[in-house]
Amino acid sequence: MRGLEWGRLYEEYHKRVYSPAKVSAEVRKLYGDPHVKNRKGIFEYILGGSNDAKLLEVRVFDETTKGAVYLAQTTKAKAKGESNCPLCVLGHDATKTKIWELDEMDADHVAAWSRGGATSVKNCQMLCKTHNRAKGNR
Repeated sequence: MRGLEWGRLYEEYHKRVYSPAKVSAEVRKLYGDPHVKNRKGIFEYILGGSNDAKLLEVRVFDETTKGAVYLAQTTKAKAKGESNCPLCVLGHDATKTKIWELDEMDADHVAAWSRGGATSVKNCQMLCKTHNRAKGNR
């Protein structure tokens, strides 16, 4: 690929053993993934052991993560008698105790993705669509 730092990549990863078939399969898979925003990071991601997802700039939470976080938040909120949107709980309006359905909520990065927050379960919270859109990049 044009624009890649092939010299730096060679110096950093040339001593590792790779299976060309596995690398090619991973490259094809990642090129086909609509959530991968930085295609130039694909090779370094694979060569580095597929550990640093920041190289791919994956910003969207998958459905499994959203469902798990929604379930945990909702269970906790129902036990406390408050909304499953953490920002509704802080408000003074009718949504303070509202339990939102999954399709009425958006997955949000607790620590903003643009500021280094990971797209992971630990950094995910479900917010009602109104609060997620109002939150911005905080």
